[in-house]
Amino acid sequence: MDSPLRTRTRKPLRRKPKQLTEDPVLFRAAGAGAGGIVLTGAGGRGDRAGGGTSAGGFTGEPAELVTVPADGPGPDPAVLATARRIAARLAVPRPRRETTARRGAGRLTSLPYRGGSDDVDLDRTIEVLAEHPVPDDEDIVVRERVRSRRSVVLAVDVSGSMRGERIRTAAATVGALAGELRRDDLGVLAFWSDAAVLVHLGRRFTPLSLVDTLLRVPAQGLTNVAFPLGVAAAELARVPARDARVVLLSDAVHNAGPDPRPLAARLPRLDVLLDVTGEHDAGLARELAAAGHGRVFRVRTHRDVAPALSELFTTR
Repeated sequence: MDSPLRTRTRKPLRRKPKQLTEDPVLFRAAGAGAGGIVLTGAGGRGDRAGGGTSAGGFTGEPAELVTVPADGPGPDPAVLATARRIAARLAVPRPRRETTARRGAGRLTSLPYRGGSDDVDLDRTIEVLAEHPVPDDEDIVVRERVRSRRSVVLAVDVSGSMRGERIRTAAATVGALAGELRRDDLGVLAFWSDAAVLVHLGRRFTPLSLVDTLLRVPAQGLTNVAFPLGVAAAELARVPARDARVVLLSDAVHNAGPDPRPLAARLPRLDVLLDVTGEHDAGLARELAAAGHGRVFRVRTHRDVAPALSELFTTR
């Protein structure tokens, strides 16, 4: 919950968002085809915690095929192919780095040598050598910092128009996170005034199929930033707070639903990739990141994504 100090000092939002007459709906993406994406749900429209302001629910409607017409906001084949190339290039696993050891993060553990640490555990190594007088590299035991799995939920703003650089930026974010978190857990949401779970936290996926699914979610007009933050909090509720965070890719133009700042304050950490290719709200982005103990990274092109995420995950 918010502290009394935060509650007293929070300023009104600079723009007055539209008050929604119905609770936002949380969809599940069941698959994508050449003509669109299938969004499914279960349970009643009103059957959700928090009155629809901070927790997701599912529609009572049967599965619905939301088509993306050729002349609509969906990407054409050439654009989709470009997005897939960007995601594939950035999804390549990066070389091992010793940043966690330098920062002192994680639990110090004795492990077989694999070309990383040079901090030899002499006692354990002597024990191994007593049984193997002619050692292999892995008979040398070293001490390394081993952290627990990180859990990250990416929330991607698909309101307005997903065209041009916004498509490339979204693809780059998916690819870069897939490469950075290849040994960790990643969940992905798309949001507008409602939201859709594209990948539940910890489920396996391929970056290219996820890009295809993400870019086939029809772009919608309104932006409810509060709703995906509540959905992300529910996804992260079962993991340790020290290893959990939300990454929000958005222009932060919150124009529908309740104030998102109280929800940001309840997250373990919130970092914002602020899309500045068009209209954006840098002030709200800063306030969200401050409430969520995170940082704001301005993103103008897809080339800005990888450096921003690299800095995000190697500094506090």
